Amino acid sequence: MAGVFVLVLCAAILFSGVLAVAMGRVLPALIAAGLASLFASVVYLLLAAPDVAMAEAAIGAGLSTFVFLYALRKTGGGDDGAGGAGRGSDGGRS
Repeated sequence: MAGVFVLVLCAAILFSGVLAVAMGRVLPALIAAGLASLFASVVYLLLAAPDVAMAEAAIGAGLSTFVFLYALRKTGGGDDGAGGAGRGSDGGRS
């Protein structure tokens, strides 16, 4: 039964990773990447590697997500201009 749960979590890791890459905005992609790391830490815990699970949860899901969120906040909130390609500095109003 635990093997099936591990496989489901591995599928969730893959789905979250693909979702993080396919997202058009930065903040939802960051959240999806954090979820992939959180799912990975649960898999490590189920595979009897609690030390690796704690490190993945603390660094992968926790610290790196926090650092990226902080960087987004400091650089303008993640408005990466997706969908606005080809516009000048005036926002396409000229």
